[in-house]
Amino acid sequence: MSIVNISCYKFVTLADREALKADLAARCLALGLKGTILLAPEGINVFLAGSRQAIDAIVTHLRADPRFGDLAPKESLSAEPPFRRMRVRLKKEIITMKHPLIRPEAGRAPSVAAATLKQWLDRGCDDAGRPLVMLDTRNDYEVAAGTFEHAVDYDIGVFSEFPPRLAAHLPDYAGKTVVSFCTGGIRCEKAAIHMKAVGIEHVYQLEGGILKYFEEIGGAHYRGDCFVFDEREALSADLQPAAGRLHR
Repeated sequence: MSIVNISCYKFVTLADREALKADLAARCLALGLKGTILLAPEGINVFLAGSRQAIDAIVTHLRADPRFGDLAPKESLSAEPPFRRMRVRLKKEIITMKHPLIRPEAGRAPSVAAATLKQWLDRGCDDAGRPLVMLDTRNDYEVAAGTFEHAVDYDIGVFSEFPPRLAAHLPDYAGKTVVSFCTGGIRCEKAAIHMKAVGIEHVYQLEGGILKYFEEIGGAHYRGDCFVFDEREALSADLQPAAGRLHR
């Protein structure tokens, strides 16, 4: 298991995406990395695989840019790179929600750490005694691989379907605490900001998503595996490639 896989993101305004693309593409190629880096006006999203030396080098290079100084990659190991090539792509959004007025860098939604969430799930309520709702913000085929016990999901095919589906269920969350979650944190962060904007009072995002929860807690209160967007297709709670293969 000599290949290190990382994922991380940051919502921050990027006005120099063309120059960033050229720089990061050349750097990753020189380091022999494989994966995808997405650059959008709203920020950066990174999925990379390579040797420990190469991964440490690219993380150091990214953090040298003050905008990315606090990147905190989540790691897992594999025997082979789960990507076939290296791509740096320009996009309109690093995760497409089609709500351009949502700017997470202007203020994050409150987050809950994995250890605290486990305590809440053990009790079935938050520290204030409010009933807890786990809201899965991922697509239907991801949810099919595994999710938290009793989690709510809206059977969406793409993330842009989330806002209208949520709008039809706003009364369901009155007096409750909602924890939005996703694979690595990016969708549940956008979702939590949107939920606050439409009037849901007690909203948290799961800090670092399911993968961070697996890293710190394991599989408690979770059933199945976590779908990932690479050739491993899914990870079990020990962050190892899951047995068998999934189909989108």
